[in-house]
Amino acid sequence: MPSYTAPVKDMQFVLHDVLKVSDSDTPGYSDLDRDFTAAILEEAGRINSEVVAPLNLVGDTEGCRLENGVVYTPTGFKQAFEQVKAGGWTGLDMPEEYSGQGMPVVLGTAVGEMFSAANQSFTMYQGLTHGAASAILAHGTEGQKSTYLPNMVSCQWTGTMNLTEPHCGTDLGLMRTKAVPQEDGSYKITGQKIFISAGEHDMAENIIHLVLAKIPGGPEGIKGVSLFIVPKFLVNEDSALGSRNGVTVGNIEKKMGIHGNATCVMNYDEATGFLLGEEHKGMRAMFTMMNEARLGVGMQGLAQAEAAYQNAVSYAKDRLQGRDVTGVKNPEGPADPLIVHPDIRRALMDQKSFVEGGRAFLLWGAQLIDQAHRAGDEDADGLVSLLTPVIKGFLTDQGYDMTVQAQQVYGGHGYIEEHGMSQFTRDARITMIYEGANGVQALDLVGRKLAQDGGKHVMAFFDLVKEFCKEHADDDAMAEFTAPLKTASKHLQAAGMYFMQNGMKNPNHALAGSYDFMHLFGHVCLGLMWARMARASLDARANGTTDPAFHETKLATARYYMARRLPATSMHLARIESGADPVMALPAEAF
Repeated sequence: MPSYTAPVKDMQFVLHDVLKVSDSDTPGYSDLDRDFTAAILEEAGRINSEVVAPLNLVGDTEGCRLENGVVYTPTGFKQAFEQVKAGGWTGLDMPEEYSGQGMPVVLGTAVGEMFSAANQSFTMYQGLTHGAASAILAHGTEGQKSTYLPNMVSCQWTGTMNLTEPHCGTDLGLMRTKAVPQEDGSYKITGQKIFISAGEHDMAENIIHLVLAKIPGGPEGIKGVSLFIVPKFLVNEDSALGSRNGVTVGNIEKKMGIHGNATCVMNYDEATGFLLGEEHKGMRAMFTMMNEARLGVGMQGLAQAEAAYQNAVSYAKDRLQGRDVTGVKNPEGPADPLIVHPDIRRALMDQKSFVEGGRAFLLWGAQLIDQAHRAGDEDADGLVSLLTPVIKGFLTDQGYDMTVQAQQVYGGHGYIEEHGMSQFTRDARITMIYEGANGVQALDLVGRKLAQDGGKHVMAFFDLVKEFCKEHADDDAMAEFTAPLKTASKHLQAAGMYFMQNGMKNPNHALAGSYDFMHLFGHVCLGLMWARMARASLDARANGTTDPAFHETKLATARYYMARRLPATSMHLARIESGADPVMALPAEAF
């Protein structure tokens, strides 16, 4: 059975040596000294390794079952959920006034990676609740906050987001679910939603659904969509649970992966709902949850790659297969371990360089969120808005690819369920699809985010890279990291310039290159992260680190990314500059 060990040392390195969180003037960061974050991360690592990870295979093999309108989660999930709730992990970065612990998002994100790597299906129950609670926190009335948030933050009650309907996925303007106003200010919600993760289960006493619906007589399309709080059980004025609401589960989907999470068809039959935010402004409120969810899904893609990588390394060291062409490395055995072979090393280095670079990228994004929300930094808010589709799209595409590479290390055994590697691949696959398929992320990046605020934020990113390279221009030790980064950044700028020069004349020229642009951008971001990590390790080495092996490994991995992964930016630029003609040449009937 696969195992998982939380990468606490690497997280500490990113938090303190790269992001320097305890030196930041962002409110709350002064508490994040090394000892404090170590205590949190080590305890989170313990509960994930000992309690949550052992249930990953259980959830995959048992799945959820629907009986008489009730969804039962896999064996052990409910008991583990009680332990997670008792430890306060579900509200780590939520406000203390609503029973959270008030810690920064950057620390919550590091802990969240551990939970997702240990057991993605299990963690989705609390992750979706966090997103729903964040939407209520941002857009709810004081009464709604006091009614729902304390129990949601503690996960006594869980939450969901209900967008998709059978006839519409991304195009939410086509939805048919309606919300009819009542004299008491509530609404009657009628319709069907599909693909609702954690829509029904046996681990919480109430489930708070956030449901998109249209109020009759409102504007057409997406402009007529509103968001509603629809509890499974209505809540009385004294906060006690009242009568069962008109919401039921019609079916649970049979899926490729995440079997331990119930993906439900939800039926609303004149269920009582309460408007969240303003009428016809539902997407504004929903995007609070969706943007958080997109960062969380990027984290899931990274986390599955981390878990798969850990097991692939272990297998490569133990499995004997063939002899090293440069000389026998295991003379006492019949063969050498897999890890001596260059192609296995290539696969493992691809994984290692992605996972560690992606972790730094993700935590940097979380740090920007803290700067925006805790310090009111509008520039940080704009930059993380720009980077959100890159975090979601690039980390999940690459994360899935890395689980495949980890599976490949096992050869035929990777295809056999006994070794558990296929679960990482199957669970990672959904991350490329939900919370906005990655093609939509690319369109959002190119179609909306690049031009946001007059292109201010993408120019700020270019300046950030330029300033980093300029700052280290006279440092010979940094040249092998800054030179490839500078080249990659120029490729990204050239791609943006191509869109500006050609996209106005024919929008398809931009749209056809959007997916490549998202990946080009992702590689530049990881290149920047690896350059920053190389700087931190060079400094540690110069200052007489007590762990030289760790930093030499970092530097070798940084060199690998610069030499073997970052040059992909050239390929993506060439594809972008080929324009839309090769993509659109065939008429539809020729396919």
